[in-house]
Amino acid sequence: MPDFHLTLNGKSRIIKVDDGSTPLLWVLRDTLGLVGTKYGCGIAQCGACTVHLNGAPIRSCLLPVSAVDGEEVLTIEGLANKDGTLHALQQAWIDFDVAQCGYCQAGQIMSAAALLEQNPNPNDMEIEGAMAGNYCRCGTYNRIKAAIHAAAVMISQRGSGK
Repeated sequence: MPDFHLTLNGKSRIIKVDDGSTPLLWVLRDTLGLVGTKYGCGIAQCGACTVHLNGAPIRSCLLPVSAVDGEEVLTIEGLANKDGTLHALQQAWIDFDVAQCGYCQAGQIMSAAALLEQNPNPNDMEIEGAMAGNYCRCGTYNRIKAAIHAAAVMISQRGSGK
């Protein structure tokens, strides 16, 4: 059983799995019990499985765990502050009542967090471009966009999303 070393949500981890080709999504959910990252389509098209790999948003449903050996992975469970206070995006999601069914929302938030790290004050077109690969069957796109704008203001006032 191979070992994989990674930094997961800020903590060094050694993960044992039967096969290095196992998708990161299933390692997160089944091996580690981090169920915030969701399975949506299984072909890296819907965005429900979005996590950060070295700060960049990636789809975890197709990425083999062997590809993250030695890397840094951030999931929705690691986005909030260590003291439990919410990231600005998580708070904005609540304030704007973004989620309906909620299934896609962790992936939406992770994509939005990566956007705000790269572009702290995106316009509507930049938000739409960054979020284009994340699908919401409930159609809360206008609230998602409003929440991202609000989080950008919160982050500029706080100095960080946390």
